[in-house]
Amino acid sequence: MGADKPRENRLLAASGRVPLPPGDLVLLLYYLCHDPDQEVKRQAMGTLRSLDRTQLERILSDRELHPQILDALVQLHGKKPDIAPLLAGHPNLSDKAAAFLHAQGFAAATPQAAPPHAAPHKEHDLEEVDETTGPDDDEPIDEEEYQSKYQLAQSMGVSDKIKMAMTGDKEWRALLIKDNNKLVSGAAIKNPRMTESEVLTIVKSQIQNDEVIRVICANKDWIKNAQIRKALVENHKTPLPNALRFLGTLGEKDLANLAKSKNINTIIANQARKILLSKKENR
Repeated sequence: MGADKPRENRLLAASGRVPLPPGDLVLLLYYLCHDPDQEVKRQAMGTLRSLDRTQLERILSDRELHPQILDALVQLHGKKPDIAPLLAGHPNLSDKAAAFLHAQGFAAATPQAAPPHAAPHKEHDLEEVDETTGPDDDEPIDEEEYQSKYQLAQSMGVSDKIKMAMTGDKEWRALLIKDNNKLVSGAAIKNPRMTESEVLTIVKSQIQNDEVIRVICANKDWIKNAQIRKALVENHKTPLPNALRFLGTLGEKDLANLAKSKNINTIIANQARKILLSKKENR
């Protein structure tokens, strides 16, 4: 996992041809569906879509399977008459997934099932399922909740941390993005509920995980944000080619500040001076 791993290895994993237990395999595929390489992403999504009944039976036997992974499986397999009852019987279904199955004629065995009118009108692709946002995304971090989750994380294994990093709420994301294990922090940045404001905070924090910075640099939506680009230029972990590319998009005020800064790479400071001089000469 991770953009720093060989592409051929990630493609092999995305094809499902790796010796992993079913629960770990579905987690790996879910993770790779957020890989910055589009071919890896498509391969992982296709493998999830092609899982057969036997594989899904084994995956769904895990009664602790996270609701967000279930959401993806429901959207990909929920219209199949032989698979839908298996999904409907899982206790961790979200309201959305239960409603979708209800609309297909399969009542979910969970008290959280939503009424039929709440079901999606069409099958979403995995990207849409993954980008579900919750009410926590626009609210400040609850410090009491953060501390409670921090204590819980102390007793969690790496696998459980990765699951929570990929699917958890804002407090979990803020906590696990700082984890010393790079697989955990790398999973947190790929959480589909990650917001631009969180990304900006992460980049400004001078986080030590190179993979996190690479993922941010590869996200076309995040780098549309000028504040994030500026923070990436100032972050020592940003690969130099990326930093120089983002540098050229900044305004004169930012360039002037960077040209005088002693806290950034001298190559970047020198390039900022050159760009600024060029802009003045071309007026």
